[in-house]
Amino acid sequence: MPSPSAVFGFILATIYGALFHLLVGGGVRRLALLMVSGWAGFALGHAVGLLVGLDVLKIGALRVLAATGGSWALMGIVYWLMGSEKHRQMG
Repeated sequence: MPSPSAVFGFILATIYGALFHLLVGGGVRRLALLMVSGWAGFALGHAVGLLVGLDVLKIGALRVLAATGGSWALMGIVYWLMGSEKHRQMG
């Protein structure tokens, strides 16, 4: 059974992915890619927060601030890369 922190983190990352998709738009493929990148970024951000000892906005074992930053950063990078590829195909 997953820990409450893991479930909470998964829910937060899912909300972030859906919110980012709502802001930038796109189809189902973009939604799926943003969700996966949101989850991966959340996990990476949490891990970085754990490694550097960032305890700001920590809920239980979850480093929410670092994980949120990682999630949004990776979704932004993925969105930027998707846009660059779209321009390459058109040009």
